[in-house]
Amino acid sequence: MSEEVKTNLLSAEHWMRFIFMVVFFLLLEVAGMVIGAVVVLQFLFSLFTGSDNQKLRDFGRSLSTYIHQSLKFLTYNSEEKPFPFSDWPS
Repeated sequence: MSEEVKTNLLSAEHWMRFIFMVVFFLLLEVAGMVIGAVVVLQFLFSLFTGSDNQKLRDFGRSLSTYIHQSLKFLTYNSEEKPFPFSDWPS
């Protein structure tokens, strides 16, 4: 085994990122269920009232931004940890 591989395997930084990745993966699963509920509620709201709900639309936008931030972190396209380690997207 090369010294570089051994150093990477023993790196606390890599293992901490792995722990964060597991946490954000689980949070992403929850966020997916919540966005599904928002979709259904928004449809029902528009079905019964004839228009969408602005608060649900705003929440859906911020939740989809959170999902995007989480995916960027999980795929190594960002080093910035999403909420709860940074502010909730506006």
